[in-house]
Amino acid sequence: MARSIALNVNRRVAQVTIDDPNMPLLYVLRNNLELHGPKFGCGLGQCGACTVHVDGNAVRSCITPVSSIGNRPVITLEGLGTIEEPHPIQQAFIDEQAVQCGYCINGMIMEAAAFLGKTGNPSEEQIREALASNLCRCGTHVRILRAVRRAASRG
Repeated sequence: MARSIALNVNRRVAQVTIDDPNMPLLYVLRNNLELHGPKFGCGLGQCGACTVHVDGNAVRSCITPVSSIGNRPVITLEGLGTIEEPHPIQQAFIDEQAVQCGYCINGMIMEAAAFLGKTGNPSEEQIREALASNLCRCGTHVRILRAVRRAASRG
């Protein structure tokens, strides 16, 4: 049975109709709200491509039931910054040219932003540990690490 729920996404309240309360948040974000920053990668919460922020924490939206969100704020890559004023981590990724194919970048940026929001002046080891569960097959890890260090130094 379809029901309407309100979600606070990117600082706006959106009404969405869902058939199943266990539907992954990722599907609602992409299909109902047409937000394409979060990607479908593995569908098991293991790769990080679907990462969003819920209450400022990095969350894998492919395994998070939309019904578990309630009125907690959700921020996607689209809500982190704007084209005119990118978030510092987004600007650092641009400055370091840390994108190759781009599939993992949503997860890398969202995970890094949540991490930097809680960790001031992290070491390289802390950055590596924070991003360890985000998978990238292109080999831009060195640039990604430089981008996170750059954003941390601007913090």
